[in-house]
Amino acid sequence: MVATAAQMNDEQAQIAYLHDVFAKQKAAYANAPYPSVQQRRQDLDKLSAILREYKDELAEAMNTDFSCRSKDETLLAEIMVTLEGIKYNRKNLKKWMKPSRRHVGMLFAPASNKVHYQPKGVIGIMVPWNYPIQLAAAPLAAALAAGNRAVIKLSEFTPATNTVMQRMFASAFNEDQVALVLGEAQVGAEFSNLHWDHLLFTGSTAVARHVMSAAGKNLVPVTLELGGKSPCIITDKASLKGAAESIIFGKATNAGQTCIAPDYVLCPANMVDDLKAQLTAVYKKSFPTLRDNNDYTAIVNERQFNRLQGYLSDAKEKGANVEPLNNANEDFTGTRKIPLTLLTQTTEDMVVMQDEIFGPLLPILTYNNLNEALDYINAHPRPLALYLFSHNSNEQEYVLENTHAGGVAINDCLTHIAQDDMPFGGVGDSGIGAYHGKEGFLSLSHAKSVHKKGRFNSGKFIHAPHGRLVHRLIYKFIIR
Repeated sequence: MVATAAQMNDEQAQIAYLHDVFAKQKAAYANAPYPSVQQRRQDLDKLSAILREYKDELAEAMNTDFSCRSKDETLLAEIMVTLEGIKYNRKNLKKWMKPSRRHVGMLFAPASNKVHYQPKGVIGIMVPWNYPIQLAAAPLAAALAAGNRAVIKLSEFTPATNTVMQRMFASAFNEDQVALVLGEAQVGAEFSNLHWDHLLFTGSTAVARHVMSAAGKNLVPVTLELGGKSPCIITDKASLKGAAESIIFGKATNAGQTCIAPDYVLCPANMVDDLKAQLTAVYKKSFPTLRDNNDYTAIVNERQFNRLQGYLSDAKEKGANVEPLNNANEDFTGTRKIPLTLLTQTTEDMVVMQDEIFGPLLPILTYNNLNEALDYINAHPRPLALYLFSHNSNEQEYVLENTHAGGVAINDCLTHIAQDDMPFGGVGDSGIGAYHGKEGFLSLSHAKSVHKKGRFNSGKFIHAPHGRLVHRLIYKFIIR
């Protein structure tokens, strides 16, 4: 689509504003490079307070942006999860900030070694459209806990939510501490090119390659939270009903527009029919109707809707069995709603098996033994999440030791992201680095090593001239 003159002018205005607030935050950080624990807690309290105050407005705005976004999903998956994370940061902040003592080798005593956790400075946060509240506020909480300032680039796909978030953040923070930037690809590219002290990006692997390339030119450290094709493995040691309940939760939440949504299922060939029956029953109970059901979220925009429809058309043309779970036999014309759709008999040349789905389409693949399933997973890029349904501890350990994924949930879906005392991040194509909890604090802090000597400095004994007794003893007993 060709940008209009008005859009181009708006992009230039946002770029000018970006450079302005970036300079302001750099200057403000230079004047106050180490906020106290009290100041950081106050900042976290302000973030928590505005999320509570604006929660209903945010939910309404998200509903506008998606045309139908479940209010409960917004409150649970965006507001509640973020508030719990902020609370955990606040509770542990003083302990995290305390310099950690480290061992001093005998040759260097007497001395002390400590690691001091210093704010990095000004953090750039790039936010996607699927969970814009959580994926702006949770990284910001980590940045504030670590004593940083932050500029947040919001997605152009959620304009109503962006408007509320602008008012929300402006009500609590000065722009030299927290600022929001809007705009499309041109602004995003400029954002990536700035000399941040750290850049945190959440989005697709394809865009992340450009972001990382731009950051690399300035040697900016990055945290990349991406996605990929997160598998569900079902074994014959699983509860099929329990697995179906968790998979429906994971795939129907936000209509599958979640970076850690189950992307496909690997199921023993002789269990597929029973699995499909369980999935159908659970889905019907959770969503007896879809068209006018406010619990079931729509696809965010026409572009994403058409992409998913294209996946379905491609799969049908190439021989897949496509089963939409349209329990009430509804017509979804004009709604951008897509029922959960099961796909079997898929092949590798289908686009749905190549790209991250990011929607309510669920391929079910069969395998004959567990190693065959693991070989399939390991032959593909490492996913952000892996889900295993098995109540056998030996199987659980075997899968953990023989696969790579950013995170794993056993006998559940999605909920590992809400564990405040565990890092969240990807591996390989699904991301670099991690945040949440202590790992968020550490990622956005510089671990500065400090070696401290007193008046007596034993190190002078190895100074030149060399060849003295102390040198000969070192060579004989330590180097040898």
